[in-house]
Amino acid sequence: MSLFPPKPPFTHETASQKVRLAEDAWNSRDLIRVAQAYTSDSRWRNRDQFVNGREDIVQFLTQKWQKEQHYRLIKSLWAWHENCIAVRFAYEWQDQAGQWWRSYGNENWQFAPNGQMSSRHASINDVQILEEGRVLRWSGESRPKDFPDMEALGL
Repeated sequence: MSLFPPKPPFTHETASQKVRLAEDAWNSRDLIRVAQAYTSDSRWRNRDQFVNGREDIVQFLTQKWQKEQHYRLIKSLWAWHENCIAVRFAYEWQDQAGQWWRSYGNENWQFAPNGQMSSRHASINDVQILEEGRVLRWSGESRPKDFPDMEALGL
């Protein structure tokens, strides 16, 4: 039995579940929870950074969430095939100077047979926003089930 369900090959339903599980984990900002979803030798390209292995993932996320305060993320399934998933995402965060940002991007994910992610390639753009322009507002770690999706929010 896999500790990282759902596992490939993906269907629309299981790919959607995997996307939501990833969103919830990242919104928790729990370094261990997030890092364990990746293989020990997982390879990432995140913007202009290359991350290799779980230890680097923890270091990367530690630095990321020190910089990106009040982090709120939403993801949307774009496509899937066998052991690969593509997503669109947006997240909002505040920097240490108090400026709010919305970051938009796409990710391509590849999974090992046990359901852990073995490869993640992310392309991300940042846009300054006003605090009043934020749309990713909810209490608690996870986006509520009835919260609008990216399309409904115009993201």
